Amino acid sequence: MTIKIRIAQLEDLEPLAELFNAYREFYEETSDIGLARRFLQDRLNNKDSIIFVAETASNENQAQKLIGFCQLYPTFCSVLAAPICVLYDLFVDVNIRKSGAGKALMLTAHEYAANNGYVRLDLTTAKTNLTAQSLYESLGWVRDDVFYTYNKTITPAKLG
Repeated sequence: MTIKIRIAQLEDLEPLAELFNAYREFYEETSDIGLARRFLQDRLNNKDSIIFVAETASNENQAQKLIGFCQLYPTFCSVLAAPICVLYDLFVDVNIRKSGAGKALMLTAHEYAANNGYVRLDLTTAKTNLTAQSLYESLGWVRDDVFYTYNKTITPAKLG
């Protein structure tokens, strides 16, 4: 099985939305393929993230199939006074795990960041996601034990 990594295109929206929906379900969100599709369509149309997709075909006669994705959000680090990327999403179809797709996506994200002037990649993952943590650490990522991450849910004000 050959795995190819490339930047997602609008033509990838339907299979990518299915993977994104499964990713959200992995993090215990309610399945909502319409939400997944709209969110990704906005990212692709607005070009405000970089989405890499992993695709494969089992044999020469089979069509390419998306099996995973990785999404980067460009931002800045004020302390470093430099651009960085947040690797917010990484997901590989549960039936294709251990194929090397996750590693290939991570390596592509690193290469993209290095070639485009980003000085760091950041990510967060669930404390219980030991498989992902093992992958990250095998690729040289270092877990931050100094800083805490905080979140606050905001209810948007109704406009109009």
